[in-house]
Amino acid sequence: MKTNFSIFASTALFFATAWTSPGYMNNEPVAGAKVSVAKVQDAGFSFFRTHRQGKGITASWGVTSGAGIVGFQLQKTYEDPTDPYAFWEDVMAIPCNGSRSYKGTDNNVYPGYSNYRVVALKADGSSVVSGIATVRIVSRG
Repeated sequence: MKTNFSIFASTALFFATAWTSPGYMNNEPVAGAKVSVAKVQDAGFSFFRTHRQGKGITASWGVTSGAGIVGFQLQKTYEDPTDPYAFWEDVMAIPCNGSRSYKGTDNNVYPGYSNYRVVALKADGSSVVSGIATVRIVSRG
């Protein structure tokens, strides 16, 4: 009986440690990846807005300088956007064409709160994340 308890205790300790260890089953960047989270103005984004358009949500954003930016990834989550473990779904990729402003429409929306952000992808492999915009959908109509 003593042996069974020690096996159970060591197994429970292993799982408790593994599930609470940093980097286990979360959306943290891969080691060595350069990711910075900043306010919209500090990140090179001049603005970031969302609004209801038809049956979807349109996000529009501007950049103060397109130097080094090769593209953008519009993302959304239905979870708490401040939670570091929140899953961010890729809505669409938009290539950088040197413009000062961009937009994309998410036509796959559901009632509730949707949180959007834009990730600017740079040529050197780093990325910059915009601020977060939240939209409340009362009904799909």
